[in-house]
Amino acid sequence: MITDPSALNAGGLRSQWLAGYQPQLRISEIGKLAAIGDGIAWIEGLPSAAMDQILRFENGSEALVFHLGSKRIGAILLGQEEGLAAGAAAHLTGRRLDIGVGDGFLGRVVDPLGNPLDGGPQPKFTRRRALEVPSPPITARDFVRRPLLSGSKMVDTMIPIGKGQRQLIIGDAGTGKSSLAMDTIIAQKGRDVLCVYVLISQKRSAVVATIETLRQAGVLDISCVVVAEATTTPGLKFLAPFAGCALAEEWMWGGRDVLVVYDDLTTHARAYRELSLLLRRPPGREAYPGDIFYLHARLLERSTCLASRYGSGSMTALPIVETEQGEIAAYIPTNLISITDGQIYLDPALYARGFLPAIDITRSVSRIGGKAQLPAIKAEAGRMKLDFLQFLELEVFTRFGSRLEAGVDAKIQRGRLLRELLKQERLAPLSPEQHLAWLVAYNEGAFDALAGEAVQGRLARLLHQAAAGGPGLAAGRDAWRDAVAGWLQEACDEPPA
Repeated sequence: MITDPSALNAGGLRSQWLAGYQPQLRISEIGKLAAIGDGIAWIEGLPSAAMDQILRFENGSEALVFHLGSKRIGAILLGQEEGLAAGAAAHLTGRRLDIGVGDGFLGRVVDPLGNPLDGGPQPKFTRRRALEVPSPPITARDFVRRPLLSGSKMVDTMIPIGKGQRQLIIGDAGTGKSSLAMDTIIAQKGRDVLCVYVLISQKRSAVVATIETLRQAGVLDISCVVVAEATTTPGLKFLAPFAGCALAEEWMWGGRDVLVVYDDLTTHARAYRELSLLLRRPPGREAYPGDIFYLHARLLERSTCLASRYGSGSMTALPIVETEQGEIAAYIPTNLISITDGQIYLDPALYARGFLPAIDITRSVSRIGGKAQLPAIKAEAGRMKLDFLQFLELEVFTRFGSRLEAGVDAKIQRGRLLRELLKQERLAPLSPEQHLAWLVAYNEGAFDALAGEAVQGRLARLLHQAAAGGPGLAAGRDAWRDAVAGWLQEACDEPPA
């Protein structure tokens, strides 16, 4: 039956509509915009409004219901058209907030509502997905068994990450947290892993630099960047990680592997605190609302590895959190540590000494990734990690200037060599074969007689040889030992540059 008379001609169609018209009582709620400011709208009326429901104002602006009061409801402005002012009529739409999803978002930069920010057309999508949905049930989850390679020597050998894991990156400002996450995304090139990078309350210069780095590394076409700039409203900053998670979930439920980076959840928590205070919610510890833990728990719990009957897809989360003066026991960091499956701690003291990436292995842990580590790397890394931990304990004695036993001094020298080997430049992720090559060379003592720049030179040539080809990860240790010995001999025979 045709119900819209405005779409009909003045002839027979109008008479057809009149013939089918049935008089009946029609009731609709109309609210009134009472106040607006700081990205928040207060609406009177609309007694049937529900949480997370979208409202539409008479000028086309939309808002998301976020607070239900006895006399007013508070809403987050999603889009503010010109002319929106107090007194405007508001209507319920019956819709919940969702975002377009699909492969059309690969290579694109969008805002939390899915609108393009890169100057291109609207991304093509076949369906839409709600920003907030329940996390997968326990019956749909599987054990973490497959490694997600980061390309970092320290991470892949001592703090491994598995597909479906939630690994926190934590440290002070300026210690390289975003760089480590960027390297991990670059390491996914050619590994059939899609990436979502969520930038929350970042400066435009930082956003542009991030996008350009991904483009130059050749991984922007397998990535989607969700941006909520520092100048945007707290409501859009709050929605940004949920939008990125919705995009990643679509690929995960489609049987694909996804890596999502939340950079960072400290600013996300501050945006949520600002939003809650604007909505006059009761403040709690450090003025954060009482549900701040639930906010991040319901976000990160959506990252998992699905069982085979659900497609075996996975979503690996790398949330980033910032500490102040190394205070790892602060409110938001401890919340996230308790939610995630491990953390990578970047120490400002190591960063100041030039040890990059500045990962403090004594405060970092992966509670799951070791079960997904490649067997060949796991076997070699076990010996190396023990040497490094012993060295960190023994190095304390060198500060007193006392004479050490020969065995202790040898361990310290070997530990210093290992620390030199673990240094790594930005944007230079290694393959598993390269990891295995330098691990075998170290465990066989191939670098013991070298020091300083000679170590880095020999290591660079070894990694170049390993990248060109090797026995393969399935080969035995003897095959790798022979291959590494041959590569090192070739490096020794080369004339110095």
